[in-house]
Amino acid sequence: MSGFVRRVARAPWTLLKALFGWLVLFEVRNKVLLAPTAVRLRRIEAAETRRLAAGLPSPPSALVTTVIATHRRPEALCAAVRSALDQTVRDQVVIVVDDGAGLPGELPDDPRLFAVSLNHNTGVAGVVRNVGIRLGRSRYVAFLDDDNLWEPDHLERALAVLESPGGPDGVYTALRRVLPDGSEKDILSVPYDRRRAARESFLDTNAFVARRNRSLHFSRLRRTPEVMPREDWELIHRYARRHRVLHVPHPTVRYLVNPASFYTEW
Repeated sequence: MSGFVRRVARAPWTLLKALFGWLVLFEVRNKVLLAPTAVRLRRIEAAETRRLAAGLPSPPSALVTTVIATHRRPEALCAAVRSALDQTVRDQVVIVVDDGAGLPGELPDDPRLFAVSLNHNTGVAGVVRNVGIRLGRSRYVAFLDDDNLWEPDHLERALAVLESPGGPDGVYTALRRVLPDGSEKDILSVPYDRRRAARESFLDTNAFVARRNRSLHFSRLRRTPEVMPREDWELIHRYARRHRVLHVPHPTVRYLVNPASFYTEW
């Protein structure tokens, strides 16, 4: 009888998951339970953007703004920045935003690189990235975490689709997922399907390049490592609600599957 009671009690949840997808339902829960955290974080984001913008001679401007959020990974950050600057697409600026830990002194010397640091640690990757988005002026925005790398043709392949006649507003390429020892784990390449995205977490902003518009901002909810879904999924899923998103089935990102990751864990 107890098993039957449990099945009856779970029936509404099972039906809702079948109708909407568990990721969507979890995000609704997040917006209800974590909404108070977003108020303070939105204020911090706005204040930090104003402060940092005032310290720049002019807003960084290019065809593409690449935003790199970082926190206490100086060696990995330098490699990530170099992979961004080494893109075949030269018309870009790279904005590094440090989450209050201080910037390393050995960053590459390149006029396209702008590195800033928040006054205090927020621990919220979405807020750190939003500051980078708001500091730049560009048609497109791309994202790279400080422990991942791009192949040299990442932006070129994304822009070829975005700038094609009748092209989409956003694209994401395939991820070559690698282990800490450098060996390849697999290649994650899943065509975009909104219904499937409600049930599977295959979206990652390291592979995402999108047209700048009002929808292009990360969630400001304080997501601990236990909170699902991650802000990557939330951004792309929300962006795709009003803007067309396509998948480019070519691996252009070397994604580190790192158990010690500061922000996310796959």
